[in-house]
Amino acid sequence: MSDLEFDILDELYFLIHFDDLREALGLSDDDLKPILSKMVRKKWLRCYTEPDIELDAESIDIEINFRKYYYLASKEGLKAHTS
Repeated sequence: MSDLEFDILDELYFLIHFDDLREALGLSDDDLKPILSKMVRKKWLRCYTEPDIELDAESIDIEINFRKYYYLASKEGLKAHTS
């Protein structure tokens, strides 16, 4: 796990919108997008269109809609974060 992945998971113990995540980490969209994409592929993140509407893995379009999503660490992500 990279330091950046660790820092992202640190922020995702609670549901957070992309804008707030970006601000908390002090990263640009271009810096954050590839890491989020990688973490989705690893199944470390859960994505939501609204705070109460979770997307299934097949519906996540991180390349286009990453700025619109809310993020939360998955069980796998939390295990990786604490290992």
